[in-house]
Amino acid sequence: MMRNAFALALLASAVGACSHTTNDQPSRGLSSVNVPVVARSDYVFDASVPNGMLSPTEAARLDGWFRGLELSYGDAVYVDGLYAEGARSDVARVAGRYGMLVSTGAPVTMGQVPDGVVRVIVSRTRASVPGCPNWSDASSPNYQNRTMSNFGCGVNSNMAAMVANPTDLIQGRESGGVGDNDTAAKAIDMYRTTPPTGKNGLQKVNTKESGGN
Repeated sequence: MMRNAFALALLASAVGACSHTTNDQPSRGLSSVNVPVVARSDYVFDASVPNGMLSPTEAARLDGWFRGLELSYGDAVYVDGLYAEGARSDVARVAGRYGMLVSTGAPVTMGQVPDGVVRVIVSRTRASVPGCPNWSDASSPNYQNRTMSNFGCGVNSNMAAMVANPTDLIQGRESGGVGDNDTAAKAIDMYRTTPPTGKNGLQKVNTKESGGN
């Protein structure tokens, strides 16, 4: 009877250990516990285009809206509505002042675009690492080979803050099949052609003129 009880206790301990090990898996290894999260926000602006074109007044309003949003690289500009094709060049002209192009298509927005109106959409993405810094666990030796709760916060927070286009963290961009070999080889060419320092050997120094003994 005692032997059976001991076997059951041993089995329960083994099952508990397996369950504990499974729970520890996310924080084991070298993978970052805290990773960047990319969030997207869409901003809309309805401009009147009675003849399918932006009037100077509407173009000025759109320019002020872009300026208020601080439109910059990493944002995406779309035009939606029945008159989108006709007004696209006018919107692109205003967006071009900020170094931006008008993208094809348009994300889905709330409400229908009224007749005689085009909807300009600015889609903006931002990257952040939620919960960082994370010092929920004490900084102490861990004998279960688990990473600290703050592991990944420093590197990933810096990367999220410095990336110009946060969507690149989700999916990288293709080269488009166009490459400049001269630009790619510029660093190698400089390494090969630049004379190494100390090529002429040590220079003789007049110690008397330099103030030496």
